[in-house]
Amino acid sequence: MIVNAEGQILGRMASFVAKRALRGDRVVVVNAEKALISGTKTGIQTEVSLRLGIRNWGNPKKGPFMMKQPDNFVRSVIRGMLPYNKNRYGPRGRAAFKEVIVFMGVPQKEIEKFDKSFNQANIDEISGKNLQKKPLRKYVYVSEFCKKMGYTEKK
Repeated sequence: MIVNAEGQILGRMASFVAKRALRGDRVVVVNAEKALISGTKTGIQTEVSLRLGIRNWGNPKKGPFMMKQPDNFVRSVIRGMLPYNKNRYGPRGRAAFKEVIVFMGVPQKEIEKFDKSFNQANIDEISGKNLQKKPLRKYVYVSEFCKKMGYTEKK
């Protein structure tokens, strides 16, 4: 299954993807950098500053690691929706997480490895239903959030 994250609220899209992965489907998420995080810009900036303030002064190699690339950030949000570390359900969540693939943009050749019938013309068809209930007024793109976390695009 291919999910187009463009214009989708991140949390709703991540829970949708997690449920599909737990069912046993292989899920490919495209346009990860164009997903939306709901909230005001000042609220999101304070969240970024709080996240960057968390450190392990004893040994930084153990630290909490913040995902700064948009595709890895979206993948970590999806991981948070799965029962990854629970004792009883952990193996099921870890197996489901292996079936989730996230891309920035729409890489044609990479997606064709997973879905033979994919072509660029039907990306809007495949994107599925819009998961948000009403139009958002206050939001920030995942790419903007990651740039504030310290992500720099490679040219």
